[in-house]
Amino acid sequence: MEKTNANEVDPIVQTRLETLVARHAQRLGAMLPILHEIQAEYGFIPSPAISVVAHALNVSRAEVYGVITFYADFRTEPPGRSIIQVCRGEACQAKGGCELEAYAKRSLGIDFHQTTPDHAVTLEPVFCLGNCACSPSVRVGEEVYGRVDAATFDELVAEAKANTEQKAPAADAALGARS
Repeated sequence: MEKTNANEVDPIVQTRLETLVARHAQRLGAMLPILHEIQAEYGFIPSPAISVVAHALNVSRAEVYGVITFYADFRTEPPGRSIIQVCRGEACQAKGGCELEAYAKRSLGIDFHQTTPDHAVTLEPVFCLGNCACSPSVRVGEEVYGRVDAATFDELVAEAKANTEQKAPAADAALGARS
């Protein structure tokens, strides 16, 4: 996140966050819709958003952070350019999902909820993709693939990297390049 000093957020980012929060701030139960909208905009919940949300909803920053960390779908770090989810549902596990999960972690050199050093791929678990008849399943972006084995996984990773090589995530563009 671009900062002009240790305590000051870029004014453009601050204004954008305030605009996103204002859309829902008067609703009952506004925190989740606000956090979802911020993550949709940036790909994660940037740390300055915590203060903006807390102030708008008159709650503590700890309460906002608690909600963010409670729900597995929220991220506090920018994701990779591609998000690959490995199904961990029972049907997928029964059909080789555990082996696929281990292979995915090993081949990418990361664990779940981590991003490769080149920021190309974030690996996440998902607890059912609704593709049980074709397990084990993987989702890359919005596409679900069934009967995925190690070779297919490698193909999906290569395709994801090729498709996103020239694209910068919204977080990069809005918040500055990653270090």
